[in-house]
Amino acid sequence: MSERLVDRSCEDFARMLASNAPVPGGGGAAALVGAFGAALCSMAGNLTLGRKKYAAVEDDIRKLLAEGETVRSRLLELADEDAAAFEPLSRAYSIPKDEPGRAETLEAATLRACAAPLEMMRCCCRAIDLLAEMLNKGSVLLVSDVGCGAICCRAALESAALNIFVNTKTLKNRAEAESLDADADEMLQTYGARAGRVAEEVTRRLRGGE
Repeated sequence: MSERLVDRSCEDFARMLASNAPVPGGGGAAALVGAFGAALCSMAGNLTLGRKKYAAVEDDIRKLLAEGETVRSRLLELADEDAAAFEPLSRAYSIPKDEPGRAETLEAATLRACAAPLEMMRCCCRAIDLLAEMLNKGSVLLVSDVGCGAICCRAALESAALNIFVNTKTLKNRAEAESLDADADEMLQTYGARAGRVAEEVTRRLRGGE
């Protein structure tokens, strides 16, 4: 694929997602939604900088912005990495079942297809950490955006996990599959809950809390 998926317009990306093309699929959508979540964290930070009320945390906000940019950029890269990993997996499935070496080729391609969504999950976890900190340090006028970011990152986290589970289900090396599943499950449990707490706190503040 000569042009990066994320260099396309939103309209083109959505059209490709809806088409009968094999990529982008759920993995690409997960990466994009996660990048949106990280971007909302940066939005809150950028609109906090320069305000006298938040001068005491300006250095912290700048650090959050730098880390958020790294996470956002990496998630966008992962949309294409996920698509690239699908091609050898698709070719492996098309190998005749009686051809020598098919099982090994398919196993290796399946394992590689887990790499991008697993890293997406890690990036989403980091973005959720940043959003949690931004909620406490950023402008109170931007809390709804922080909450939206947390919800986006939780959705991306869960979506990326499904793209791991669909592949680990078919791995012959069950020890490897169980290790990957365990990593995903731990992130889902810890960071899915953390993102939920951020969103709940935002709702509390907006609906009459602070």
